[in-house]
Amino acid sequence: MTEEQSDTPNISLAWERYITNNVLDEQLRLVIAQSWYRCREAEVDPYLEKYRLVLNELELNELMEKKRNLIETSKIFYGKIYDFVVGLGYFLLLTDEMGYVLDIIGDDDVIAAAADINLVKGSCQAENQVGTNGIGTALAINAPIQVSGAEHYLKTLHSWTCSAAPIYDHKNKLIGALQLSGPCSKSSQHTLGIVIGAVEAIRNQLIILERNRELILLNNQLNNIFLSVTDGIIVTDNVGLIIKINPVTETIFSINDQAMEDQSIMDCFEKSTIIQEMLTSGSVYQGHELIAKTQNGSIRCLSSGKVIRDKFGNVTGSVVFLKPINKVKNIVNHYSGSHATFHFKDIIGQDQQLLKAIELARIAAKNESNVLLQGDSGTGKEVFAHAIHNLSCRQDGPFLAINCGAIPRELIGSELFGYEGGAFTGAKAGGRPGKFELATGGTLLLDEIGEMPLEHQVSLLRVLQDKNITRIGGNKTMMVDVRIICASNKNLQLEVARGNFRNDLFFRLNVINISLPPLRERREDIPLLVNVFLKDICKKMGFALPSIDPEVLPYLKQYDWPGNIRELQNVIERMIDYANGENIGLKHLPEEIIAPDYHTSLVERIPFSDLHTQKDEEIKIKELVSSRERQQLVNMLIFHKSNISKVAKEMGVSRNTVYKKLKRLNISIK
Repeated sequence: MTEEQSDTPNISLAWERYITNNVLDEQLRLVIAQSWYRCREAEVDPYLEKYRLVLNELELNELMEKKRNLIETSKIFYGKIYDFVVGLGYFLLLTDEMGYVLDIIGDDDVIAAAADINLVKGSCQAENQVGTNGIGTALAINAPIQVSGAEHYLKTLHSWTCSAAPIYDHKNKLIGALQLSGPCSKSSQHTLGIVIGAVEAIRNQLIILERNRELILLNNQLNNIFLSVTDGIIVTDNVGLIIKINPVTETIFSINDQAMEDQSIMDCFEKSTIIQEMLTSGSVYQGHELIAKTQNGSIRCLSSGKVIRDKFGNVTGSVVFLKPINKVKNIVNHYSGSHATFHFKDIIGQDQQLLKAIELARIAAKNESNVLLQGDSGTGKEVFAHAIHNLSCRQDGPFLAINCGAIPRELIGSELFGYEGGAFTGAKAGGRPGKFELATGGTLLLDEIGEMPLEHQVSLLRVLQDKNITRIGGNKTMMVDVRIICASNKNLQLEVARGNFRNDLFFRLNVINISLPPLRERREDIPLLVNVFLKDICKKMGFALPSIDPEVLPYLKQYDWPGNIRELQNVIERMIDYANGENIGLKHLPEEIIAPDYHTSLVERIPFSDLHTQKDEEIKIKELVSSRERQQLVNMLIFHKSNISKVAKEMGVSRNTVYKKLKRLNISIK
C-alpha cells in the first residue's frame, strides 16, 4: 500500500472536503480523483446505505445461466484464494462485465454484514451506481485497482479495502471482474497481486476450454466429413499400415474397417509403387489410376495421396483418396451431355403401328433384356432408345451412343473396349476407357449395328455373355454393367443369310424386336408432326409462329418422305427460313415435294414429237432430271453459303453423298 493510502485520516479529510465543498485534494491518487469526479457527475449519493439496483430472481437466473461457463471456471481459482483467508474477515465477489454480482463467498458474519447493505447476488457494483469501489472502478478504467478506506465514494464502505481486476476471454473481450475485500486493517499490496494472478489463471483456463471446444467441434466436423464424403479415404501410419478407413472404402473393398486395420495399404492395390514413393519421399500425387484388389475382383480407381507431417516436418502417416473410375465417368458423362434427353412423351403420333412400337418399348424399359430397334433412317430409333433408358431403372446412369457405321474399321475395337497406354502407335500414354466402361451403370446404344465388322462381332458377343471386357493391349478383365440397345436400318436376318452378320449375335440381340414404321406408312401423323416442329423451330430461332396455307398439308401428306421424320423436320426448318416471317405457302415448298414423281412430271412436259424412240425418251428424261437435280443442289448451296454439312442435313443424307452428287453433276464449290 502507498503512503497516501495508509494515511487514512488525510484521505478521510480529502473525502469530506470533496463531498462538502467539491474540492479535490492534490494528495489524492489521480485514478481516485477521476473516479470521484465521475461519481459526482453521475449524482451518486455518498451517504447511500443500501444498494438500490438489484436483479429480481428471474433476471438473476437468466444472467447466471448466460455466465455459467465463467462462474464454473472462476470457482476453481477463487475458491483456492478463499482457502487462504478463511476466518480473517475477507470475502470474494465475481461479477459480469456490467458489475452485477454472480457469486459471493466469505465468512458467514461477513456475508451477513454485506447483505445488510444489499451486497448480494444480483446487486450492481457499477461505479455509477455505488461510487468508487474495487469492481466498479476496475470496470470503469478497464484495469486492476485497489480501493482502500475513504477512497470509496460511499461512506458505508470506508472500513474496507477492495482489490479487483477485470476478466477477459480468449478473444480479449471483457466478460467480468473478480474482487477480494477485507478490513482496511488487514489490507496489503500483495492482495491485488493475488487477484491479478487469479484473473490471469481464469483467463488461461477459459482459453484452454475454448480451444478444447474448438478441437471437439473440429473433430466432429472432420469425423462427419470423413463418414459422409463420397470418396474413399484410407489413413495410414508412416510405414503404410492402415489406421482407419471410411464407409465408402468399406464399400469399394467389400470389407469392414476392422478387417483392414493394421494391413499394409500396399497389399490393397496392384502396382502400388506410387503410394510407397509418397511415404518414402513425402511427395504428393494426384489423379493416379490404381487397381484395387477387392472381394469382388479388381476395381480401377482414380487416386490422390498426401503425407501427414508433425510440427518438425517428419512424416507420421498419409491420407489416400479413392474414387472408382466408373463413378468418375458417371459424373463426367452427366455433365458432358452423355445422357438421354428424350422421353416417350416426345414421340408424336397416333398411328397404330407406332403405338404398338411404343407399347413394346415401354415393356422393354421395365426389364434388362437386349432391345433391337429396326426401321428406315430417320424414323426415330435413337429417340426410342432415349425413352427406354429414361423409363428404366438405369435412368440416373449414363446414356451413350456409338454409330458403328461411322467409325473406321480399325478403330471400332478401341472405341468399344478402350485401350491401355502404348497398346498401339498413337495410343495415349495413360490409356483410354471405351464406351462399355463409360456406360457402366447405364445404357449403350449401338447404332447401325449391321455395319459392325465380323471380327468385332465376336468380341461383342463375348461381352454380352460374360459381362466383362479387357482393354486392347491389357490383360485385366473388368466387370461392366451395361444395358444394350441396338439399332439398324438393315434387315439383320437378311444380313445373316448373306453372311454379313453372325447368327448367334443376332439371336443374342434380338430379344425384344421393335419395328418403327416409316413416315410414308403413317401419313395421318404428318399434321401433328408439322405443328410440333413448327412451334419448336420457331421458338428456337426466335421467330413468330406463322400460319400454314391449307394447300400445303396435302402436298406434305402425299410425299413419300424417304428421309422420314428427320427429313420432315429439315423441310419445316427450310420453309420457315424461306418464309422469313411470312405465312408459309406453296411457294416455300421444296420442288421435290411439289413434283415428287420426276419421271411422270417430266414426261408430261416433253413434246410428243421429241419422243422418237424409247431410248431417246429415257435419255431426255435422264438429262432433264439431272438438270432439275443440279439446279436444286445449286440453290441449296447458295442458300447455305456452300456449307456442305447444312446441305447434307437438309437433304437428310451424309456429307459424302453430297460430295458424290457434286462430282456427278459437275458442280464446283469456291
